[in-house]
Amino acid sequence: MKFADSERSTIGIEWELQLIDRDSLDLRQCGDLVVDRARELNPDSELIHGEMLRNTVELVSGKQTNVAACAEDLQRGVDMLAPVIDPLRIDLASAGSHPFANPEFQRVSDSERYAKLVNRTQYWGRQMLLYGTHVHVGVEDYRKVLPILNYLLTQLGLMQALSASSPFWGGVDTRYCDNRAMVFQQLPTAGTPRQFTQWHQLEEYTAGLMKTGVIGSFNEVRWDIRPSPALGTIEVRVCDAASNLTEVRAAAALIHALVETASRRLDAGEELPTIPPWFLDENKWRAARYGMDATLIENAHGDEASVKDTLPVLLEQLAPAARDLNCLEDLEALYDIAASGVGYQRQRAVVERTGTLEAVVEHMCAEFESGKPVSAYDFEYDPRGMRFPDSGNRGW
Repeated sequence: MKFADSERSTIGIEWELQLIDRDSLDLRQCGDLVVDRARELNPDSELIHGEMLRNTVELVSGKQTNVAACAEDLQRGVDMLAPVIDPLRIDLASAGSHPFANPEFQRVSDSERYAKLVNRTQYWGRQMLLYGTHVHVGVEDYRKVLPILNYLLTQLGLMQALSASSPFWGGVDTRYCDNRAMVFQQLPTAGTPRQFTQWHQLEEYTAGLMKTGVIGSFNEVRWDIRPSPALGTIEVRVCDAASNLTEVRAAAALIHALVETASRRLDAGEELPTIPPWFLDENKWRAARYGMDATLIENAHGDEASVKDTLPVLLEQLAPAARDLNCLEDLEALYDIAASGVGYQRQRAVVERTGTLEAVVEHMCAEFESGKPVSAYDFEYDPRGMRFPDSGNRGW
């Protein structure tokens, strides 16, 4: 399994967006139509893609050298979608989940790949009403890939807590901060990665899965963090979709700086730290359940620290690499985001203030439009009378 040549620390971002019906605030099942029309208007664009569900459009940046350039690509994609969705009375929003949409009512895109997935996984395959922010970072030498991946796993819980934005599921507060993580891991080959130390071990793993029909290609290995051999990157997939571009940039800067810092440590002859699989699985659960209030296991010795205590230490360690990658400002935005409330915290604050999940969707749309987090107490919610005659106003 060849790992493609790639320039060191190049970066690309994938951002999954929800198509929101402007009148009901539920999801609209017309992603195929939206993508086709957007490409008709912009035939040379590779920024806009369909996804597994027809309620989703994915924006994919080009391969860039910094986070800001990726963000410019994503914003161009948003601008391309606007003339298509406005006549359809659709708004764009994002988060790890939609707060009240019914997973059973969602339609799968016209794709043989996704049809096979749902046919095989049945109930859980039909529950994949999930949205993520994925970040690719180029690695120049395949021998670095697995050590860097295993190092990133020591920070998986922290990345997950900072991006958690899926507390609600099918109209219920799950009491998890990142319910997306709990649902997605039900798919075969999804969840926390296998921790290999040699490339041939990954090749043997992949060959075995393909021989037995578990996967058809390595792309069907849906780990939270995985190599992307065809692109020559490490792909971090653990983050819930951000509701605004500021948080997309912050998550990407964190991942960009983590990979570059790890690469520099390898160049200096250091052995990168790792964490045992049993602690990794526990960290993932703690981050999903408690979010920013989680206490995570830091190392093989079982030492623990809270996310809130760990974050400033880590950001200081990553600052030199972030400065060289021209994303220090984006990285430092995490200080303010953590202090004012990450996605799941803002969503719950909206419900506490308004009592309805429709207000959460309105808030998601407002954050998407503003490009930054919006406090629940600065958010002006207007229920617009009988706007939701069939919903019972979903009181909380």
